[in-house]
Amino acid sequence: MNQNNLIKWDLDLIRRYDLSGPRYTSYPTAIQFDPELSAVDLVNTGQQTADKTAPLSLYVHIPFCAHVCYYCACNKVITRNRKKAQPYLDTLYQEMTQLSQWYSDARTVEQLHLGGGTPTFISNQQMIELMQKLRENFTLLDDDSGDYSIEIDPREVDHEMLKVLREIGFNRVSFGVQDIELKVQQAVNRVQPVEEIADVLHEARRLGFRSINIDLIYGLPHQTLASFTKTLDTIIELSPDRLSVFNYAHMPDRFRSQSHIKAEDLPSPETKLAILETTISKLMSAGYVYIGMDHFAKPDDELALAQQNGKLHRNFQGYTTHSDCDLVAMGVSSISQIGDVYYQNEHDMSAYSSAVEARTNAIKRGVTLSTDDRIRRAVITQLICHFQLDMAAIDAQFDINFADYFAEELQELQKFTGDGLVVLGDKRIDVTPAGRLLIRRICMAFDAYIPKQEATKGFSRII
Repeated sequence: MNQNNLIKWDLDLIRRYDLSGPRYTSYPTAIQFDPELSAVDLVNTGQQTADKTAPLSLYVHIPFCAHVCYYCACNKVITRNRKKAQPYLDTLYQEMTQLSQWYSDARTVEQLHLGGGTPTFISNQQMIELMQKLRENFTLLDDDSGDYSIEIDPREVDHEMLKVLREIGFNRVSFGVQDIELKVQQAVNRVQPVEEIADVLHEARRLGFRSINIDLIYGLPHQTLASFTKTLDTIIELSPDRLSVFNYAHMPDRFRSQSHIKAEDLPSPETKLAILETTISKLMSAGYVYIGMDHFAKPDDELALAQQNGKLHRNFQGYTTHSDCDLVAMGVSSISQIGDVYYQNEHDMSAYSSAVEARTNAIKRGVTLSTDDRIRRAVITQLICHFQLDMAAIDAQFDINFADYFAEELQELQKFTGDGLVVLGDKRIDVTPAGRLLIRRICMAFDAYIPKQEATKGFSRII
């Protein structure tokens, strides 16, 4: 199939449907996590409903950053004092020991991701120790066949650290770039010359990292269509395997660092849409596959192949190839998915450390999935990952009659059909090229919680 036919830009539809809504890195979404639920009950349910023959995915949150990037909405601790890392790591290891007792069961770790913050804030020796602790507590692969990735700030890594990361088992890297224009970088307090970015990317490629991702953000202060087009041309020349192009959501009331960004310096909604349209067009013309939402990949990348083969999945790290893995997350604010349970750790660093010291875990809130949640999660996952749904497969998996179970939802989809976003068959739902950019809105039709709350509260805009 010609990838350039997979997206149809319809500005009228985008303007009509571009409200706020979940990104569906989980269903139910984190808004439904309940702090009143017992951590013991959440863990017990997770253990009872997990498939202990399936592999694991691990996530480790390293919250430290030496510098604040004004746009950032991540859970982070800004400090230049590198000595703060070791006490946090010691607490992390205590939590890790508990998690391995609960969930390891000699299950192979097929996926590992270090996020933050800036994971490379810690030293090479601390990184080596971290991987040693993970190997002591979980069954990591030793043949480089796993999907072991780390987020990297190009300003915070050198050739020696890249070499260490490769030697201890990482084979994927994600570089935070955001924009290469100096005026934009200065406005968000993240100045990094393109030569520095190119240097670490080329070194990572030389060292044999098998997938390199670059993060960009559109909607930052002083961005114009011309300036972001220049950024895209430069990034395409660097030829990363994957690209994530995120929409900046300006919410200074929620994220204090964003108050440094002047609203009047932000591009207009019309400019943002023009930037997004150009981004999709240029990347697809350069040979990248539109995976969905913010993500693009080369046709031979595992992400694109997983989507092509119906194996793509979505979790709190975004799109992933590991649909059969439970996600065991550790560190402040991290979110786990074990069997029919989601739960999140304490968001505050001191609360996290105190909780682990007191009870060896820091679980703050969570949700146990009902049968209805599991059915709707399967539907939303199929739509957001593959832009199509086989109703008969859902019928067989959950012993329901899709047309009866989702009668109201299918009625709502009729409106989308009239607008050319979806095609409804007797036993299929297919998202059209015009509907793919609005997939979050289509998925919202199957969200049982949206009508019970303000539909847009707490969520970013779809486009």
